[in-house]
Amino acid sequence: MQRSGRLGVGIIGAGHVGPVLGAALAGAGHAIVGISAVSSTSRDRAEALLPGVPILEIPEIIERSELVILAVPETELTALVAGLAQAGLWQPGQLVLHTAAPFGTDVLAPARALGAIPLAVHPAMSFTGTSLDLVRLQESFCAVTAPGAVQPIGQALVIEMGAEPVLVEEKDRRAYAEAITTAASFSAAIVGQATAILASIGVDSPGQVLGPLVRSAVENALSAATAGTIDVASLAQNSFGADAPEETP
Repeated sequence: MQRSGRLGVGIIGAGHVGPVLGAALAGAGHAIVGISAVSSTSRDRAEALLPGVPILEIPEIIERSELVILAVPETELTALVAGLAQAGLWQPGQLVLHTAAPFGTDVLAPARALGAIPLAVHPAMSFTGTSLDLVRLQESFCAVTAPGAVQPIGQALVIEMGAEPVLVEEKDRRAYAEAITTAASFSAAIVGQATAILASIGVDSPGQVLGPLVRSAVENALSAATAGTIDVASLAQNSFGADAPEETP
């Protein structure tokens, strides 16, 4: 039996993100009513993370759901929302949540025009599409953009998924997305370059060799950023294991 205050949740998109968020919400007691999945890979992923949840067509998911999660590529989001609005599928009072980093709730305007309640929630983490993400989600933050009256709903959903909400204004979503993309892409590129160099000189398991260094360097940089005292030269020196020069008394 569904507990009071629990939602019927439908998920459009069975990539790396949708099934994980669905599993997190299911763990909080919400009922996952269905998920859309096209490829065999996405169907397998949905079955692994959401066993027993039916694979449904998109119109049926929207019809059954109190909360619809649009976990689709950002390049497809605008057309999808508009097309479903043109078909008259969005329902008054229905929560519609998308997970695209660059967009706030403006992209959901066609659904809002039909009475749906818009939410933009982006988890700031790199997804694998496996149960490992459920653990990582517990240590992550989610950007929440929503009209003022419904911001608490977005924040509550994030907390129920185990993450921490961070409010991001509509006008700031592009900058937020740039920061997230920069951190993810540069981290991957730099680690890839460094491991390739070690491999080229015959170092076995270069990823394991660099792991402690990269993790400690990133943690130091994040701690310094939180304190507002980043000193790139000092962080780099410490990362190489060199002692900083002593201060003159």
